[in-house]
Amino acid sequence: MDETIEVVVVRVFTDESGRNGNELGIVRSSEATASREQEIASALGFSETVFLDGVDESARDAALRIFTPAKELPFAGHPSVGTAWWLSDRRTPVDVLIERAGDVEVTVDDDTAWITARPEWAPEFEWLLLQSPDDVDALDPFAFPSGQHYAYAWIDEAAGTLRSRMFAPEMGIIEDEATGAAAIALTARLGRSLSILQGEGSQLQTELLDDGRVRVGGTTVYDRTIEATL
Repeated sequence: MDETIEVVVVRVFTDESGRNGNELGIVRSSEATASREQEIASALGFSETVFLDGVDESARDAALRIFTPAKELPFAGHPSVGTAWWLSDRRTPVDVLIERAGDVEVTVDDDTAWITARPEWAPEFEWLLLQSPDDVDALDPFAFPSGQHYAYAWIDEAAGTLRSRMFAPEMGIIEDEATGAAAIALTARLGRSLSILQGEGSQLQTELLDDGRVRVGGTTVYDRTIEATL
């Protein structure tokens, strides 16, 4: 007999008007999803899908696993930010997300969520510094048939604002609309806090902390709930 699961979809790192942002699927783990997480994430097709293993309201933490269409990730930025916001919106706020890479600190203020993570938790990227935002806009995603590539150019270097796009066929992602882990890694690489315009118009903010960790945050909005048949 077919089983049905509920998938909540939020958009993470939207602009100030709640537009754009990277879709995230959130699934509560159950007997129906056990050992089928990769299959489900591949079928849903979001750049990442979170499987929420449990929420401890007294400890204010939640355990989760993160899957792209092609592989499981020990840590990812937009799933962490989106899950933190959704839990707060559901009136079960947490201070920590327990992920395979380690514990991710969380703060949420209305529609803005922030996470704090270590740059070394991010995947390896090939960094492509281009001359102008127009050069970033002109890139063809299908020119990147393998690997994980993050292209960027300064909008205003003095102000720390830049334009970026990310292509990760290795993860099963032709182009990612907003990439929190890459923003964290790039912040550490450049040694400064950043304001990033990625994809079609998603907005990410980062803050480099004194201990080498990086905060990344932005606005998340609820998009829809779908029923998926297994």
